[in-house]
Amino acid sequence: MRELTPHRGPRGRIEHSPLPDFCRLPALFALFIVGALTVTVMWLARDNQRDWPAYSVSMLFATWLALVIAVVLCKLRAHLQRLPGHMPYVGVWLLIVLIVLVASVVARWLDGSLQMQLIGSSMSVFVRDNVLIAALLGAAMLRYFYVLAQWQARLAAVTRAQVEALQARIRPHFLFNSMNTVAALIRVDPDAAERTVEDLSELFRAALGQHDTDDGTLGEELALIERYLAIEQLRLGARLHVQRELDDLPAEFPLPRLLLQPLVENAVRHGIQPLREGGSVLLRGQRDGNGIRIEISNPLPGTPPAPGNGHGLDSVRRRIAYRYGPHARVQAGPQGDRFVVLLQLPGASA
Repeated sequence: MRELTPHRGPRGRIEHSPLPDFCRLPALFALFIVGALTVTVMWLARDNQRDWPAYSVSMLFATWLALVIAVVLCKLRAHLQRLPGHMPYVGVWLLIVLIVLVASVVARWLDGSLQMQLIGSSMSVFVRDNVLIAALLGAAMLRYFYVLAQWQARLAAVTRAQVEALQARIRPHFLFNSMNTVAALIRVDPDAAERTVEDLSELFRAALGQHDTDDGTLGEELALIERYLAIEQLRLGARLHVQRELDDLPAEFPLPRLLLQPLVENAVRHGIQPLREGGSVLLRGQRDGNGIRIEISNPLPGTPPAPGNGHGLDSVRRRIAYRYGPHARVQAGPQGDRFVVLLQLPGASA
């Protein structure tokens, strides 16, 4: 998924730019396609015999124009973004019209000076037609970019709201159980009680803290999971077994914050807590090309899961689809006597 380029707002938070990144391939490709389709449609619409050399020259002219426009907009994008309101789009539209105007004058002058006779119309007609076409197509293309930016901004707002809701949610039963564990340990094992308070503090910092970016690292998320599991280990004791096969994972891999911890929490809550004898939670991960593959599994309880189970998975699916695009996959369901959640997240080059 192509993302809008973020920039710092007046208070340091990240905002989305209203303009596409003309330095990147999607915007450049769009300019080339619009130019090529325009030349082709105009050539096919001619009543007289179609002239292949004229079509080739027109295609070359449109391609050259698209390249010049892309370079100019790429260099001036930072300045255009500082304009208020919808003025960045107006500025881009005026630049497109101006570039086409100048290029048309130069092309018609060269054709006349070199007597190539590639352009049959006069200077005024040739320039006028090209400017009108550029004005109409430029407005239509910028309208498309604007609608796309609004859609992506709404999608980002929904995703941020989901993240904030997740960050603001600490399950009361987990908090109360943890505090009871601390109270019981204070007299018996003060060091363990102190470690539990520190782990709770880190969980609260991650869940309620505000960050300039939604991304952390895989290493940070795994450290948070370990703190959570340490608290649950004190509460559940021998009923909770954790198998870790995570040595091959790159700690610096970018990962949305609080993406894996809720999945591990669900595994403990729905897979271990209902079982009198307890069970094991398996955390397995490995590299998958430039990306990673993570598996979280727990025993299937004998009774149906509590109502509402699955909302966390839906949130994870939406967040992963927004962050990593169509190459990411989330699979969840029973496999034998265990419930398995499998995440496949692509790397930056995917």
